[in-house]
Amino acid sequence: MADYGDANPFADPEAANPFEDPSVKQARGQRQAGMDDYNPFADGGTKPAAAQQPQVPAPQRPQPATTQPAVMQPSEPPAYTPTPAQSVSTDDLQKRQEELERKAAELARKEQEMRSMQYDARANNWPPLPKWCCVGPCFYQDFNVDIPLEFQRIVKLLYYLWMFHACVLVLNVLGSLAYFISKSKDPSANSSGAGVTFGLSILFFILFTPCSFICWYRPVYKAFRSDSSFNFFVFFFVFFIQFVAHIIECLGIDSAGSVGWISGLDRVGPDPAAGAICLVIGFFFTILAVLDMILLIKVHRIYRSTGASLAKARQEFATGVMKNETVQGVAANAGAAAARGAFAAGTENRY
Repeated sequence: MADYGDANPFADPEAANPFEDPSVKQARGQRQAGMDDYNPFADGGTKPAAAQQPQVPAPQRPQPATTQPAVMQPSEPPAYTPTPAQSVSTDDLQKRQEELERKAAELARKEQEMRSMQYDARANNWPPLPKWCCVGPCFYQDFNVDIPLEFQRIVKLLYYLWMFHACVLVLNVLGSLAYFISKSKDPSANSSGAGVTFGLSILFFILFTPCSFICWYRPVYKAFRSDSSFNFFVFFFVFFIQFVAHIIECLGIDSAGSVGWISGLDRVGPDPAAGAICLVIGFFFTILAVLDMILLIKVHRIYRSTGASLAKARQEFATGVMKNETVQGVAANAGAAAARGAFAAGTENRY
């Protein structure tokens, strides 16, 4: 209210107008003059210099280089110089060709032998006896020819097991002899049982070495050769009996035909040397028993994987017996004798 009371009613009203400032009037006058001078219908439609927009220079397009094109010019390859490894003479090539032809002929010959030659027609090669010996080989054995590749390892392990078994039987004879001598020198010991052990050890070596080869090794060899269920069953039966025998032999029971843990512990005090020999042989028999069990399990797993069965073994046995010439001859003779007897009895009754 004080302001309204102090205001001069007779003052110039334009004095308080901000647009009446001289600097503002000058700027407005220049702009109006510039707009008035602009004629949109004039030639070229030029704007006044004050209203023209600043010219922005257009970007210049890069000029093509005056160098050569990007395509590389073909150049001559370097001269070929053969290395010493590549320089093969004609003689070397001829030798290699002859060697390949010789190997191919050998493979063809072996393949022809495998196709044309039957098992029974092959020449026996085991045991490998010298030619001057009066006794010749009794069996044919060739792992690479007879046994399939996936079964060769297990058959070879069984063969090595049989050889180890024969060696242990020889050592058992020597250990039984040492045991018998040791007990004979001891006045307080009864040497009769040691004498029986020594005699039986010789018999076991002579009897069990060939029998083990014929009764369990040859059946398993033929079983893997021809996938025979009957031979598998023969092997299982005989090999299990041998496993039990090895357990008994490793004990070294007196008068049982072998030395082992019991006989070795009995002789360690009076005769350390004989006792140590008996203990070593008992250890070997223990290893044999363990290997028997391991290989028996492995062969049984392979046998089960082939799909063999007891019925198949019976069928093979019946077929093999009927095809055997000896059995056929015996059956024919028995049938003829029975027919003659029946005919003679009928003739007697008629008259």
